Amino acid sequence: MANRSQAFRRIALLALALAGLSFTVRTAKTAQAQSTAVELPKTPPGEQFSAWLSAFNSGERAELEKFRNHFDKPEDHKVEGMLGFRQQTGGFELRKIEESSATKLTGLVQERDSDQFARFTMEVEPAAPFHVTHLDLRAVGRPAEFALARLSQGDLVAALRANLDKDSVSDKFSGAVLLAKDGKPIFTGAYGMADREKKIPNTLNTKFRIGSMNKMFTAVSILQLMQAGKISLSDPVGKYLTDYPNKDIATKVTIQQLLTHTGGTGDFFGPQFDAHRLELKTLQDYMKLYGERAPELEPGSRWEYSNYGFLMLGVIVERASGKNYYEYVSENIYKPAGMTSTGSFPEDQNVPDRSVGYTHLEGGALGPNTDTLPYRGTSAGGGYCTVEDFLRFANALTNYKLLNAQNTELLTTGKVDTPRGDKYAFGFMDNGAGTPMRHFGHGGGAPGMNGDLQIFPQSGYVIVVLSNLDPPAASRISDFIVNRLPAS
Repeated sequence: MANRSQAFRRIALLALALAGLSFTVRTAKTAQAQSTAVELPKTPPGEQFSAWLSAFNSGERAELEKFRNHFDKPEDHKVEGMLGFRQQTGGFELRKIEESSATKLTGLVQERDSDQFARFTMEVEPAAPFHVTHLDLRAVGRPAEFALARLSQGDLVAALRANLDKDSVSDKFSGAVLLAKDGKPIFTGAYGMADREKKIPNTLNTKFRIGSMNKMFTAVSILQLMQAGKISLSDPVGKYLTDYPNKDIATKVTIQQLLTHTGGTGDFFGPQFDAHRLELKTLQDYMKLYGERAPELEPGSRWEYSNYGFLMLGVIVERASGKNYYEYVSENIYKPAGMTSTGSFPEDQNVPDRSVGYTHLEGGALGPNTDTLPYRGTSAGGGYCTVEDFLRFANALTNYKLLNAQNTELLTTGKVDTPRGDKYAFGFMDNGAGTPMRHFGHGGGAPGMNGDLQIFPQSGYVIVVLSNLDPPAASRISDFIVNRLPAS
């Protein structure tokens, strides 16, 4: 079961490689796919794509098994992966053909269960039987020609409520949602069960595991210490981690590079994590296990999402502040923001109102995610929060209770381009720069958990969605709102 965790770990920047398909998740956009009659060309790749799409949309194991023989290397395309991918997306609708030749076809599809678009590429052999040599789908931002209409606030709330009712009935969403304007909620709702065995429903007070959303707290902590003169972002990490084993990381990687995922410090999820999951009880335990590793790429050369980099930032918070990471965050973020239902107590401790996460990877039955969970959340992600506490965090951040105005801007303004077309700031994604719809925040997800916070500084809207189901349960809802939100 431990290996089941890996398909969802890096949800903010998740790259799915299911059944031989490369599908880089940007954000799962939510709305019913609009049916548009688009005719596939009568070419070998067109006919192969038509056959694949039909098999994939059927969701039937037998149909997918049958199509595997269309690939030049059937052994590389696992049906379990395709079924899991189908479960996530609900299938695809063809929206546009962009390029067509005798051996290659590209175009756009849209998820049936969301607003999300993807660009597909299919390549086939030049001679019969025209085996598929390459099939790739990569999520893209919604093209302007398929733009959705902005709704009035009242119409948006009505549409959101209807969408949540539909998704909760079909078990595509279980969790809590909050939409605020100028610091005050204009819509709240809780759906599904916090504990299915005990029949405890989700409420606005339910504490949901938040995955990588915790990176926002870590980044704020680092900038608070910088603001206090205890840290310089240009410092190498070895200035604070004086005993760090790998000298290349200690001397070449800066704090700013860790904050922007450009340090090349890699991930910690994988076989080693699975083997030591319950033994990793402190931030120092992670450092002991992974500290000998060399950088995976030249520090500063490019953006590559790094959970381990944010784990290191947590230890830097401890060294610079003289406090335990969890104590520091509690005293300097949760307390001034008024967040009374947020924390990172270990999984073996009873936490009132903490939901059970439910996962079903690879098309399997839904079950608790208990044996995928780390011992406790870290500075890279984890812990738990409520939708109301996240609103308190957003209000404290934008009202400069956590950082001054200059450093709040520094924290949330994009620094580095990501492969998905948006920018990464310091522990925050920055989208739509230079437009009235600019928003910043962060998502999180792992098996049985998914969440998203988005803050719109110009219009004053805040979106918080938390779920105790697999991704993209929450991000679908968040992006349903983003795509229809009024500009003011």
